[in-house]
Amino acid sequence: MNTEEMLKHVDHTLLLQGSTWAEIRQICDDAMKYHTASVCIPASYVKQAKEYVGDRMKICTVIGFPNGYSTTAVKVFEAKDAIANGASEIDMVINIGWLKDKRYEDLLNEIRALKAACGNLILKVIIETCLLTDAEKIKMCEIVTESGADYIKTSTGFSTAGATFDDVKLFAEHVGKNVKIKAAGGISSLEDAEKFMELGADRLGTSRIVKLVKGQEATGY
Repeated sequence: MNTEEMLKHVDHTLLLQGSTWAEIRQICDDAMKYHTASVCIPASYVKQAKEYVGDRMKICTVIGFPNGYSTTAVKVFEAKDAIANGASEIDMVINIGWLKDKRYEDLLNEIRALKAACGNLILKVIIETCLLTDAEKIKMCEIVTESGADYIKTSTGFSTAGATFDDVKLFAEHVGKNVKIKAAGGISSLEDAEKFMELGADRLGTSRIVKLVKGQEATGY
């Protein structure tokens, strides 16, 4: 896969707590220049970014981020607010404690509620693989498949580790045909990005790939 094609699968991401508008605007500029799939930014900047990019770029934001333990009602409100402000893709974090407690119906209902709030817009479900057993990851593949969500996503990038090849391979073996895969966090080279896609990822959540294409040091998410 050539670099230009790979960039079409990148959610160019900036989610650091101290992110400024100047930094958000720069990744929007880069995303438009390199034709990435979207920019993934904090919800507080969605409206400003939408006014800046118009219809030239899809805007993604994160819900229940990064810990996932907000109530379902709060997550639904966050999603609706982000969509009203111009977001066209939503990445939500599951309640990891519910998964540990085997509250599978609650997890399913929450994801369905978020998907209902998103309607025809894309919903990605972040399960934070670094905190889960393989059995829990497989169970989440089943729940996300049943929920109607569009993607299962590996990581927030704010926990103990990001995406791994093994996790993407595991997802590919257990999600339904209706679910795509997003690898996120720690993707540090073009070679790794290509490998993730070969294993089944359709999206890559990263800030480093665009930096590498620009000839900059690959630091960050």
